[in-house]
Amino acid sequence: MIQFIIKWDFMEQKNEVNPVEGIRKFPSFPVVLAAVRGEENNVITLGLVHVFSFRPTIIGVGISPSRYSHELFHCSPDFTVNLPTKDLVEEAIFCGVSSGRNMDKFLESGLTAREGMGVASPIILECPVNFECRKTNAVDIGDHTWFFGEVVHAWVDAEYDRERLLMYWGGDFRMVGDIIRRR
Repeated sequence: MIQFIIKWDFMEQKNEVNPVEGIRKFPSFPVVLAAVRGEENNVITLGLVHVFSFRPTIIGVGISPSRYSHELFHCSPDFTVNLPTKDLVEEAIFCGVSSGRNMDKFLESGLTAREGMGVASPIILECPVNFECRKTNAVDIGDHTWFFGEVVHAWVDAEYDRERLLMYWGGDFRMVGDIIRRR
């Protein structure tokens, strides 16, 4: 009985929302341009990305099966994860809303593809941080497939400034904010 009363008191202070609406309350997600080599190079803008392990370094990206890139990621042994800056927001939007099925998104967006050192998939020259990943696993979870890759090479521009990197929060592209405390 006590647990019910405590739960009820808690619930009176909150509004129940649809789970998707609730997820949109997460603090910023990083925006990445993930690239893969198929018959042609392809790039997709993603907000579902996370570091899953430090040793070995594993990055995962979530892609909906409805996306053309999904098939390419399934067929490719590798991919790259590239971190765009605020200067690339228009290119990021373009690569997120356009399909590479009938166009070369690198050509159309003006982004420069360069072959990685350890993977066939291209890195994006304009992005200040690039991770070359060898695919280790793909797992279907809900309405997305998570593609996991071990980072075999990482590149960071000498002029790297993390405060210029793009984030995505509640439908808006944003930048990293002020530091409020260091650990």
